Amino acid sequence: MTQPAARPDGRRIRAVRPPADAAAKPSPSDAPAAMETKPVPAARKTARRTAASTASAAAGRPPAPSHLEIVPAAPARRAAGDKDLPLREDIRFLGRLLGDVLREQEGEAAFDIVETIRQTAVRFRRENDRAAAAELDRLLKRLSRDQTNQVVRAFSYFSHLANIAEDQHHNRRRRVHALAGSPPQPGSLARALQAIDAAGVTGRTLRKFFDEALIVPVLTAHPTEVQRKSILDAQRDIARLLAERDQPMTAREREHNTAQLRAKVTTLWQTRMLRNTRLMVVDEIENALSYYRTTFLHGIPRLMRELEEDIAAVFPASRKAKAEPAPLPPFFQMGSWIGGDRDGNPNVTADTLEYAACRQALLILEWYLDEVHALGAELSMSSLMVEASPELLALADASPDHSEHRADEPYRRALIGIYARLAATCKALTGQAASRHPVADAEPYASAQAFAADIQIVIDSLRSHHGQALANARIDGLRRAIDIFGFHLASIDMRQVSDVHQAVIAELFAAAGVEADYAGLSEDRKLELLLAELRQPRLLTLPWHEYSEQTRSELRILAVARELRARLGHRVARNYIISHTETLSDLVEVMLLQKEAGLLRGTLGSRQDPARMELMVIPLFETIDDLRNAAGIMQSLLDLPGFGAVVANQGGEQEVMLGYSDSNKDGGFLTSNWELYKAELALVQLFAQRGIKLRLFHGRGGTVGRGGGPTYQAILSQPPGTVNGHIRLTEQGEIINSKFANAEIGHRNLETVIAATLEASLLPTQNAPKDLATFEGIMQRLSDHAYVAYRDLVYDTPGFKDYFFATTPITEIADLNLGSRPASRKLMDKKNRRIEDLRAIPWGFSWGQCRLLLPGWYGFGSAVRALLDSAPDDKALKATVATLRRMVKTWPFFSTLLSNMDMVLAKTDLAVASRYAGLCDDAALRKAVFQRISAEWHLTCEMLSLVTGKQERLADNPLLARSIKNRFAYLDPLNHLQVELLKRYRAGKDGDDVRVRRGIHLTINGIAAGLRNTG
Repeated sequence: MTQPAARPDGRRIRAVRPPADAAAKPSPSDAPAAMETKPVPAARKTARRTAASTASAAAGRPPAPSHLEIVPAAPARRAAGDKDLPLREDIRFLGRLLGDVLREQEGEAAFDIVETIRQTAVRFRRENDRAAAAELDRLLKRLSRDQTNQVVRAFSYFSHLANIAEDQHHNRRRRVHALAGSPPQPGSLARALQAIDAAGVTGRTLRKFFDEALIVPVLTAHPTEVQRKSILDAQRDIARLLAERDQPMTAREREHNTAQLRAKVTTLWQTRMLRNTRLMVVDEIENALSYYRTTFLHGIPRLMRELEEDIAAVFPASRKAKAEPAPLPPFFQMGSWIGGDRDGNPNVTADTLEYAACRQALLILEWYLDEVHALGAELSMSSLMVEASPELLALADASPDHSEHRADEPYRRALIGIYARLAATCKALTGQAASRHPVADAEPYASAQAFAADIQIVIDSLRSHHGQALANARIDGLRRAIDIFGFHLASIDMRQVSDVHQAVIAELFAAAGVEADYAGLSEDRKLELLLAELRQPRLLTLPWHEYSEQTRSELRILAVARELRARLGHRVARNYIISHTETLSDLVEVMLLQKEAGLLRGTLGSRQDPARMELMVIPLFETIDDLRNAAGIMQSLLDLPGFGAVVANQGGEQEVMLGYSDSNKDGGFLTSNWELYKAELALVQLFAQRGIKLRLFHGRGGTVGRGGGPTYQAILSQPPGTVNGHIRLTEQGEIINSKFANAEIGHRNLETVIAATLEASLLPTQNAPKDLATFEGIMQRLSDHAYVAYRDLVYDTPGFKDYFFATTPITEIADLNLGSRPASRKLMDKKNRRIEDLRAIPWGFSWGQCRLLLPGWYGFGSAVRALLDSAPDDKALKATVATLRRMVKTWPFFSTLLSNMDMVLAKTDLAVASRYAGLCDDAALRKAVFQRISAEWHLTCEMLSLVTGKQERLADNPLLARSIKNRFAYLDPLNHLQVELLKRYRAGKDGDDVRVRRGIHLTINGIAAGLRNTG
């Protein structure tokens, strides 16, 4: 099977048909085949054939020919500068292994079917063979249920394997650049620091920046990760084994490596691809935690160390001679929504919050215990050989270890004592005993800072007694990790939709006799009641009243948050996000709920005892109207009597979250991005006037339609003044796996976030073109036109919702066991379902499945066309086009916007989408809607070419263009089969609905794997 590449450096793979096919045209010479076939006598036994293939693969030579035997293509000529040849060889190798496993597990007939479909799809796509399209359709329609599942799994797993090869190639290319001494690449810390130095930023300014900075990626449990953890674990093993092949190997070692890879591919094939049951929140918690040991625990401390070294190299004046680089504060931390995000998810409760926090604490404490244990083995220095500091000796003397064998080994005795205290801490905080028992009981640490202080004593002693090299090794990473992760690992954000808060407050007021109909009051009256209650010393909650389950649950989760902060430290829970913030009362309601739970102390407006909140109240502005009202609502919040003291207690800063997904679903791609841009600028101006630090939290998803795209460019394209060293951003769904499953890929992704934040904060002039006012005026006009076009289609076209539900697998996606969260905030049936109630995640996911990706481009063509039509004459028309082109060249916001849209347009396939349109039984509706979508796509492509001056999609990134184009041949069978299965399932003609439904879910998995950034 051949590669549907998903990365810019992907290369298409040549499809080679049997020589007997005399009519076959030769495949492009730049694409080696993943599988070639040669006819031989059919009597050859499968076992002998498989053994020969495996042995030959291990030796790196073609196996003996056999009937439809998988063999390597002819040796590729290693042309000078062909940097992607290793990628193609890896993909061919993994494809060969998959073919071997397919034939071994399912038989020759199954292999023949898959290979025939592959060749036909390639012939159709790459050679524009119209007859092949009809042949492919016939082949796929004739498949039995079992054959369908085999084909889907084969194409899906090849996508997974190709993705692994591409990730490995990214790591390989970075290493090649490093070995060659190439200049630092864009997105690297070294490149960012060099640019900052060239701009005249001093080392003192840089140090001040890091002292005040806070960068937090936040992992969320949005259900677009369609792979099971068992599959992900096997893929990690394959990635590790594939990476080993880049190192020198003996023939035996290579043969052993190949055998292990084959075993792992076999594991993939024999492992159930789909979940039998829906994920629980606890499953999502465990899945997220798996990335910490893979990437974050070692990766973030390593990144901090490298940053210090780069700063010392670029800013030598900031470093004393022969001194260690100045340690940086823990400005880079991790966040999580998993276990605390209740918005639309009734499965998240106080119990899940406590479970998430305890599991996080257990993971980090177990890691600390492992590291301290390893240090005890490594730091074997004898006092007979080298001295130690008095503090270290005191730590050793306090240790419960009194063995004569270690009497002269103070470091080991000290670490044994540290281990005993840490084991006691683990037991006290989590209830779990350490896997290795301490030598004796000890007092637990009161805080992570106390643990860090003991580790610092060890480090200081090493450095002052000729142990600098040892101090810079494992223990340095441990010390940094304590500052970053504490005893809590990651801050858990709490989130709930504003409607729930209102209902809880209404019940509390009614039960207390304060107000019988709080929900029906005007905004002014609501605020009057809320503020009056905040000034009351008594609680509103009645101890013996029987409140509703919802109210009890909301109050209890806040109470648990208070307990967790007291036990694990204040960083375990410090943010409370209010979804659908539309009014000031939405924020004040949560302040009152915090008071009821003991999380707000003092009195709002009191000088003697000012209010102090433990959880920062953070609005989430999601819809277009919400974004437009954001600055006004925040101004009203800052104007509240006494809120200045609240902000001061928060460190003089306030966070605001911006929603990319819902604003896109509400207003379309162009308007969503523009309203986000304007809201950020308005907030920056407001906070600058008040002298308050603004931290923006970007709720970005995986797809471009949900704020996705390269993180580096996304941060650099933010409006000037909006970053300033403070940024939080979500990492969602399958993007978490693609970014962080591989440690080196994860390291690079974390590095780009820091580099982009540095550049966006300290080089703001790069983001401010001279014609900015003119550009913003044109962008407003484009947004107005695009908004009308988008809303007219999605919300004002009669029957559009029915078309959407009929022509996408949205219903089947909702049934797929992707995550613990429902696809809609409200229960939906055919009569009552609305686009407004649908979550933005399955909305975008569905458009990706049918290959339209409408949320990432619709409306742009109409907007540009309307702008050009408004020009009074040819001269004005030319001037408008010239201005648009200057916007592309000099305005990062606009160029990034168009670059992301360009990629989405390249992934769109109207021919495939038309097959999904056929699922709509209403012929008139089908024709009306699909023709509008098709016309807008063509117009958008035309207008984008006019604005950029590039006729082809992704003209500036030919590698990505080829990668996307070549993947189509491997997605076509999956899309065709999905449509066919949807027809069968919805018609109810098949006797085994469960197996057909399973086939649909397999295609969803496969298409998502092929497209990668789907969620």
